[in-house]
Amino acid sequence: MKILVVDDEKNLRQVLAIELSADGDEVDTAEDGVKALELLEKKEYDVVLLDLNMPRMGGIDVLKKIEALEIPGEVIVLTANTTITAAVEAMKLGAYDYLTKPFRLEELAPIIEKAFEKKKLRSENLILKTQIERQQDNGYIVAKSPAMLELLATAGKIAASDYPVMITGESGAGKELIASSIHAGSKRPDKPFVALNCGAIPENMIESELFGYEKGAFTGAQARKLGLLEVANKGTLFLDEIGDMPPALQVKLLRVIETGTFFRLGGTREQKVDVRIVAATNKDLKAEIARGSFRQDLYYRISSFVVHIMPLRDRPEDIPALIAYFTERSPEFRHKRFSKEALAMLSRYPWPGNVRELQNVLHRALLLSKNDIIEPSDLPLDLCGAQQSGSARLEDVEREHILKILKASGGQRNRAAETLGIDPKTLYRKLVGYGVNE
Repeated sequence: MKILVVDDEKNLRQVLAIELSADGDEVDTAEDGVKALELLEKKEYDVVLLDLNMPRMGGIDVLKKIEALEIPGEVIVLTANTTITAAVEAMKLGAYDYLTKPFRLEELAPIIEKAFEKKKLRSENLILKTQIERQQDNGYIVAKSPAMLELLATAGKIAASDYPVMITGESGAGKELIASSIHAGSKRPDKPFVALNCGAIPENMIESELFGYEKGAFTGAQARKLGLLEVANKGTLFLDEIGDMPPALQVKLLRVIETGTFFRLGGTREQKVDVRIVAATNKDLKAEIARGSFRQDLYYRISSFVVHIMPLRDRPEDIPALIAYFTERSPEFRHKRFSKEALAMLSRYPWPGNVRELQNVLHRALLLSKNDIIEPSDLPLDLCGAQQSGSARLEDVEREHILKILKASGGQRNRAAETLGIDPKTLYRKLVGYGVNE
C-alpha cells in the first residue's frame, strides 16, 4: 500500500511514517498542502492522511484540488476537536473518513485498511468496465491438420513461461485465437486478456488507447481514461498487427517492456504494470527493420518465441471441421448441411481471407439458402476458378476472386475487405501487387 502523510507537525509525520512503514507500507510525507500536491502529481497513492490546518495551503484546498484534478486515492482527514465542522465539509468534498487528534494508531489502522479496500474496489470496477466494453467472443480453435496440431502443442509449451511471444501469419488466419490460448495456458489465466489491433486504429489514437490519458491531456479529454496496459495488468496484452505501430510509439512500448512503467498522456505520475506481451503480425518484420520502419531492439524483445500459423489453403484438412464448427455455433442453422459438391468447392478454394473469410461465406450461405442441403449454387462466391486444372496457380484464383468482390462492392475497398474478411490494409497491399492503384 502507498500512503502519503500530510501534516505540519514534524513529530507526528515521523511517527506515522515509522509505524506504517513497519507494516510493509510505502510511506511518503509532506509538511503542507503545496508539497502534498507536488507529490500527488508525480505519484499515485492509495491512501492520503491529510491534516486540515496547515500553512501555505490547508487540507480543504488540497481536497478541492484532488477533486478537480481527479487524483486517485482515498483521503482520511486528521483534525482537532475544534474543527469538526471543517471535517464535515471535507467529507462532502470526497474524503473517506476523518479522525480527531490526538488518536491512537490502533484507531487509525482499520480506517486506513478500509479506505484502501475502497480504493482498490473502485480501480477494479473501472478496469472491469473497460474489459466488458472491449469483450469479444474469441471462439474456439478448430484443428485437424498435423500443422495446426503441432502448432497448438508448441503454443501449450510456450504458454507456461512468462516470455513475450510473436505470432506470425496472414490476416484472418486466427492469430488472436492462438494468443488467447497461450493466455489460457499461462500462469495468469484468471487475469485479463486484452487485445489491441494496431492496424485498425488511427495512429493518433493508438497511444491514448495503450497508455490512457489524464483529464485535459488534449481537446476532448474530459475525464481520466485507463489505457489498455492498466486494464491488462497482471494479465496478457495482445498487440495484433504490431508491424503497423508508429515508430515513436515503438520506443515507448520498449520502455514499458524493459521497466514495467509508463506515464498516461498528460500525466506526471509514473504507472507500474506487470503485463505479458503477446504480439502478432502479417508482415515480415525483418524486412521492416531493414527499411527502418520497425525497431530492431523492440523486435528482439517481443520475439523470445515465434509461432507461425499456416494459411488455410495450406491446411485444407481443417476446412470441413471449421464448417461443422461454425454451423453448430448457430442454433437456428444446425439443421442445415453442406452437400459433398459444396464441401469440395469450399475445400479447393484458396481463401485469401483465411478463416475469417470462410466464416463470412458460411454465414451468408446458411442465411440465404432456402433448403436444408446447401449446394454450390447457394454459395455467395463464384468458386469456379477453384475447379481449374491442377496446374492453375492459386494466386490467379485469389486475384480473380478479389477483383470480382471489389467490382461487386462498387470499388469500395472497405466494403470489399469486409466481405473478404480481411484487413483493409491487406487488401490494399494485394491490389497494389495486382497493379490496381486507384
